[in-house]
Amino acid sequence: MEEDDDPVPLSALQHDLYCPRQCALIHVERQWAENRFTAEGRLLHEQVDAGGRDERGGVQTVRALPLRSARLGLAGVADAVEFHPPGRRPFPVEYKRGRPKAHRADEVQLCAQALCLEEMTGTPVPEGALFYGETRRRVPVAFDAGLRRLTEDTAAAVRALLRDGRTPPPVYEARKCGACSLAEACRPKRLTRPPPVAAWLAERLADPGEE
Repeated sequence: MEEDDDPVPLSALQHDLYCPRQCALIHVERQWAENRFTAEGRLLHEQVDAGGRDERGGVQTVRALPLRSARLGLAGVADAVEFHPPGRRPFPVEYKRGRPKAHRADEVQLCAQALCLEEMTGTPVPEGALFYGETRRRVPVAFDAGLRRLTEDTAAAVRALLRDGRTPPPVYEARKCGACSLAEACRPKRLTRPPPVAAWLAERLADPGEE
């Protein structure tokens, strides 16, 4: 990371893996809109965003803990970090609305928190958890070598995206775009480029369908 670069928000990694265009709309163009899904997520976070700490059974929980990694150029706030004995080992917990997803965007955001905690505390952070509001259950996440590599690669990609300052073109995906609060600003159906004529013709020749 260059010394004069602003740190990348931890949430931007989740946005980028979900959709690079969404990431740029939020973090480059500073656009935001709320829908039912973002409102539910905001309500879920109200309790942890208030901050504070408590201790039960020897486990201390700190809410709204500021995090930073100079090595990766990341900064943000953890929803909650539990410190487990012995040695007060950090265990990050990220709160999400909905249910577990097929993609790894939530896991990468959580792993980025773990990398920040390791740098800040000098203590290994081998695992954490995602808590989903719809299922009301925790999903354990192991920070293995593959997830760490994906997280570091995503952090580098987001830094490049923000430095470039250009918003990628849309790629329409019905499920993702239908759930995105920025669909109106993005206009994915209208702006998605049609396939080149040659590709369209080749597809038609391979599968002409009905006349």
